[in-house]
Amino acid sequence: MNILLLGGGGREHALAWKLRQSPLVKSLVVAPGNPGIAALGECVPLDITNAAAVVTLAKERSAHLVVVGPEAPLVAGVADALRAAGFDVFGPDAAGARIEGSKAFAKEIMQAANVPTARFELFSDIEAAAARALAWGPVVVKADGLAAGKGVVVATSGQEAAEACRALGALPSGQTILLEEVLTGPELSVMALCDGERFALLAPSQDHKRVFDGDRGPNTGGMGAYAPANFLNPEQLDEVGRTVIAPTLAELRRRGISFRGTLYAGLMLTPAGHRVLEFNARLGDPETQVLMMQLDTDLVPVLQACARGALTNTTLPQRAGFSVGIVLAAEGYPEAPRTGDAIELPTSQPAGTQLFHAGTKLSGDQLVSAGGRVITACASGATLLEARARATALAETITWQGRHFRKDIAAGAPP
Repeated sequence: MNILLLGGGGREHALAWKLRQSPLVKSLVVAPGNPGIAALGECVPLDITNAAAVVTLAKERSAHLVVVGPEAPLVAGVADALRAAGFDVFGPDAAGARIEGSKAFAKEIMQAANVPTARFELFSDIEAAAARALAWGPVVVKADGLAAGKGVVVATSGQEAAEACRALGALPSGQTILLEEVLTGPELSVMALCDGERFALLAPSQDHKRVFDGDRGPNTGGMGAYAPANFLNPEQLDEVGRTVIAPTLAELRRRGISFRGTLYAGLMLTPAGHRVLEFNARLGDPETQVLMMQLDTDLVPVLQACARGALTNTTLPQRAGFSVGIVLAAEGYPEAPRTGDAIELPTSQPAGTQLFHAGTKLSGDQLVSAGGRVITACASGATLLEARARATALAETITWQGRHFRKDIAAGAPP
């Protein structure tokens, strides 16, 4: 079969790597792709939020399945246009993608579906939000819309919260501000591949958002991840499916939305039980990189079944052991990443390791940095300690001026 994959980051490189392993795949086209992905399939420069252009490409390449990686084309309605043109699509329509595109909508869905979440208040008046935040004190401040993982501030004081309201309110995504109670506990990512009604859970994973070791510095799009994150036993993971994923899909169906794609629940495991911090409508990055390494089954039939509303196998076999991914970032990331620096990659890699490109491009024959998060160095191991050590050793072999990465990814994992 012919597959069209939309996106050009580390998540899409990992997906392309996994899809290419399927004997069902005849051709793989990725738009826009990146130099790492180019070794696995044809890369086509394209604005993937342009629905008409994406539909044209899908027709030209006779795509049997279109897999949408990032959130922007989903929110822009690209999946709607593809489905209207008769294509099987893994990725929700724009109505379903609102669960990520609008935090206010996500909270509305959670309330209606009785999904456990934090207490919250919504404001369309930024100064009213700032005044309430000042009185509230320690509070989580969120911009309603998409902000590339940087639209959340955990304020430790009322003054900091008020300033965060004004800062986020100045963003295009911050016309509505959400104030949310501060919860405590470890954070966890649980992602479900959904066909509108049924779902299959991927292994729990944990992302590391802060830019520096020890969870210091500003939030980023993610500096590393590992899987499985054994904060939940199998029974507790099933409970997340029953109390979070299933009722959310049911509430969306009640509103006429058949959610066919990834429903990603960002959870906090509080002393009172799990609570949903946010929903995403696509696979996470950098979690996908380690999840694809752990997945021990052909991904293509699963995604196609989800796209067709015909998922029957709701259990996804996982490899034994663990996988760890470490993001190598450009100098100045996340505020002002420097680009254009020559990247030196290792001439060989040990078995059980992978490099997934994100912010890279070719300048002539030279690979150079082209974004904030540049490459994810991933490794698997029988133990988490072994996987961490192997991923760190691989990261050390990748060099360019000013590159930096965390050395404590997965250090706080449960034994």
